[in-house]
Amino acid sequence: MTRLTLKVRVGTGGPVLMLMGRDAWALQQLHAANESGCTPIDQPAPRWSAYIHKLRKAGIAIETIHEAHGGQFAGSHGRYVLRTEITILEVEGKL
Repeated sequence: MTRLTLKVRVGTGGPVLMLMGRDAWALQQLHAANESGCTPIDQPAPRWSAYIHKLRKAGIAIETIHEAHGGQFAGSHGRYVLRTEITILEVEGKL
């Protein structure tokens, strides 16, 4: 199995980025979710906040919406919504 690699264009004429592994997976999930966004509850992954941090450092705008949740371990979680238009140019491998 080849490690997931995404080649994306940021904006309409912006830079082209190559993302690999979980960072590529997270961006792919955000892109597919549209305005619904992603949460660690709906798309479990070990380090969503780290993936978001790396994507933001790469110049991709992602909004964090804080949501409360109940249950035995009540608290809050973040919903991440992609705010930068991206075009996926190439996908190689899978996670």
